[in-house]
Amino acid sequence: MLALVIAVVIVILGSALCSGSETALLSVPLIKVRQLAQSRKPSALALLGIRNKINRPIATIVILNNIFNIVGSIVIGSLAVEALGDTWLGVFSGFLTFLIIILGEIIPKTLGERYAENISLFIAIPIKFLTILFIPLVWIVERVTAPITQGKPIPTTNEAEIKFLTKIGYQEGVIEDDEAEMIQHVFQLNDLTASDLMTPRIIVTYLKGNLTLTECKQEIISSQHTRILVIENSIDNVIGLVLKDELLTAMIEGNKEQTINNLVRQVRFVPETIRADKLLKVFQETREHLAVVLDEYGGVAGVVTLEDVLEVLTGEIVDETDRNVDLQEIARKKRQRLLQSQGIINEQKP
Repeated sequence: MLALVIAVVIVILGSALCSGSETALLSVPLIKVRQLAQSRKPSALALLGIRNKINRPIATIVILNNIFNIVGSIVIGSLAVEALGDTWLGVFSGFLTFLIIILGEIIPKTLGERYAENISLFIAIPIKFLTILFIPLVWIVERVTAPITQGKPIPTTNEAEIKFLTKIGYQEGVIEDDEAEMIQHVFQLNDLTASDLMTPRIIVTYLKGNLTLTECKQEIISSQHTRILVIENSIDNVIGLVLKDELLTAMIEGNKEQTINNLVRQVRFVPETIRADKLLKVFQETREHLAVVLDEYGGVAGVVTLEDVLEVLTGEIVDETDRNVDLQEIARKKRQRLLQSQGIINEQKP
């Protein structure tokens, strides 16, 4: 009878360890495992190795679990016949099945899911050793299951999941509301283009390069922009930009007859289809704050600034010198008035 009890305990304990270990390893998010691995602790590094190639460790655990269940059942059956006889064998088998379901499956898997991180770190090194020990059997299992299990790797996470986690983090007080809002706005950078952010050409301030500072004095003083485009004959012939403070400095120093061309700086041109995240990288790499946006025909569609991109993340940025908050809205209204004056838009809208 003692041998029977010991065999039952070994089978249930072995099944429980396998079930709990499998659940724990699969329950720890890969992102969390990578974060733990940054500590460079052996258990964390072993866990990362397991998660990066999870098929082999899981195959090892499944093989062990079946060894306990199948071999254990055979041994227990023979011991039960000797100890209890054929009369009580059916009752004992039903009771043993109940114990395995409760103690060997449900409870271990529940605990494995609840304490997944701690259990995974504790078993990582032993599981890695067992995987090496069982490599011949694991290799056979891999060859048999390869046609089904092999496929395109599944991404660790995606944009929708990160947005959802941000929302949950805010609701649970893990992150602040302004942090959550900014994280949500970051993803908009990939959805917006220069065309969405630019100041349209209809309201862009520009100066003709062949004019003198005296001739442009009024336009320079009244401009609210620190960077002004310089053109040749039309807005589609942009040759560069000038800084307003340099123009004012030249005027104060008495160089009023100097032409605008003498103070021109190089300007960058970008297509209107460039995404906001790429545009931000362009501004960072070139250390520039303004770019001219070109349409599909090579004409000037407008200008976009570093501030326009940053406003996607922070909201509207208005300083004490800004008289117009939304230049794009003003441009739309101005265009509407021009079209109305040409009879293109009916004044009496339905």
